[in-house]
Amino acid sequence: MTAVSELAFNIQSRLNGFQPETAIILGSGLGRLGDEIISPITVPYAEIPGFPLSTVSGHKGCLLAGTLENTKVLCMQGRIHLYEGHAPQSINTIISAFRLLGIKKLIVTNAAGSLTPDMPAGSLMLIKDHINLNLPNPLTGPNDDSIGPRFPDMSNAYDAAERQKIKELASRLNIKLFEGVYIMALGPCFDTAAEVRAFRILGADAVGMSTVPEVICAVHAGIKVIGFSVITNLGTGLKDSPQSHAETLAQADKASASLTLLIKTYLREG
Repeated sequence: MTAVSELAFNIQSRLNGFQPETAIILGSGLGRLGDEIISPITVPYAEIPGFPLSTVSGHKGCLLAGTLENTKVLCMQGRIHLYEGHAPQSINTIISAFRLLGIKKLIVTNAAGSLTPDMPAGSLMLIKDHINLNLPNPLTGPNDDSIGPRFPDMSNAYDAAERQKIKELASRLNIKLFEGVYIMALGPCFDTAAEVRAFRILGADAVGMSTVPEVICAVHAGIKVIGFSVITNLGTGLKDSPQSHAETLAQADKASASLTLLIKTYLREG
């Protein structure tokens, strides 16, 4: 039994026969959506053999399985980050295991810093593409052809048709929704002002410390991806006060109501 199939078995054995269709990964301070799941089966990561542990404040570290707007979901209420010391391949193991569980769609969320004053804290950004500054790639190493191809195409990583649905829903719900490019830096330190300027030159609109590895692995596994960044702060150099994780959590909590409404409506109608 491979590490992927073993993890899938360990997760499935705790779901009492529940068969999820959509996976949701919730970022820093964005656990509120998980609280909306009806009659969830709650499994702490620590109780799943082979599942990496989340150690960051604002990440509960629980896997939730249940129904959200008539959709069977598997929700990571808190993600793992590479800056915690996890190997990139451990994220590939999780996402590949999700595929074996029957996951066909992945919704990823994160807390991110804005790279322009025109998108202030409290904004919601739909991710249309990403820039990966974190190396190595989570697909580094032997490829499992049963999961996906050796060289996956990333031209539609954030599914264009699903993004159009999201934009139409946001307009109808009167939710102001930005759309932009997300750039991942490894962290855990916040970026310097010079880095923020460089990111903007590269074409990025928001910066964070997660999401990209999960998306790469999902695309490899043939899973459709939708991504959201909750803007929790302006990047270094765009404001006078220093960055802090406390600010990230506070701003994420404020913006999570709009994100929760948008995702729930999408699940109900999508």
